[in-house]
Amino acid sequence: MTVRDALGRNIEVSLPIQRIVALNSDVLEVLRTLKAEDRVVGVFSEMVRERGFWGALVERPKVGSWRDPDLEAIASLKPDIVIAYSRNPGPLLEKKMALFGIQVLRLDLYKVETLEQEVQVLGQLLGREKEAALFCDWHRRHIEMIREKIDGALTRPSVYIESYTDYHAAGPGSGGHEMCLLAGGRNIAAGLSIPYPRVTPEWVVSRNPEVIVKAAAYGNGYALKDRAPFNRRRDAILHRPAWRHIAAVASGQVHVMDSAIWTGPRAIIGIAYMVRWIHPALFPDLNPEALHREYLETFQGVSYRGAFVSDGLREAGR
Repeated sequence: MTVRDALGRNIEVSLPIQRIVALNSDVLEVLRTLKAEDRVVGVFSEMVRERGFWGALVERPKVGSWRDPDLEAIASLKPDIVIAYSRNPGPLLEKKMALFGIQVLRLDLYKVETLEQEVQVLGQLLGREKEAALFCDWHRRHIEMIREKIDGALTRPSVYIESYTDYHAAGPGSGGHEMCLLAGGRNIAAGLSIPYPRVTPEWVVSRNPEVIVKAAAYGNGYALKDRAPFNRRRDAILHRPAWRHIAAVASGQVHVMDSAIWTGPRAIIGIAYMVRWIHPALFPDLNPEALHREYLETFQGVSYRGAFVSDGLREAGR
């Protein structure tokens, strides 16, 4: 079957696919959505940080980091296909796998605009079209509901989206930027030239954002007992020097979000939280936690638990 990959290339894939090496969490999560996790024979090493979420999958053979995998370990598993991000690992992956007659397919599965298309591609390759359609219909329904209301918004509040590293904004080309736009925000870093530019504290103050959203890579929000780690990160932002003059800080509109719902198949959950923060009047009945619970129970077969965002300042009693 010929399919289009994340780099826009037409890739010819031999069928059937019975043995898969999944090099990152996004493809592994989608494979579980498609009820095809039994075909996974190798996984990325970092998944051991999320044992509670991945369950028995964490015991599958490890092939090294998602960014720098052990190519010999992959070859030893004799997979029919290796699925990786479009840019990482680099092109050496294809060159090495070609020596063993192993196909490489590059799908991102973390960009909202292309997620459904890529899920459908995997569904076709694995004979899981029904499961792919079920997810895509669910995802599209919620995205369209949000877009419909955002299109009617009279304002686009300014938002500073900060990536995992302090003072690195989410600029054009980043998942955080895409989520901000879908949530009806005006990203103050939209005019910068790279996805994750380093900015200065003074630059943020001068832009005076109305909302601040920070990504936190705790690695396993699913295992957290409460929101305390996110609240501490939020409080650190509130107390950055001179930031009390920023509108978002003055009004308490500073929020921290776990990496699990930042981008990837669960980005719709992160977007739901963002729209509640950016346009609370437009979405009084939207319940991101209920949406998250539905996703986990329906598509991942796991129960909802953990913590994924900071408390609002009013919730925290301030």
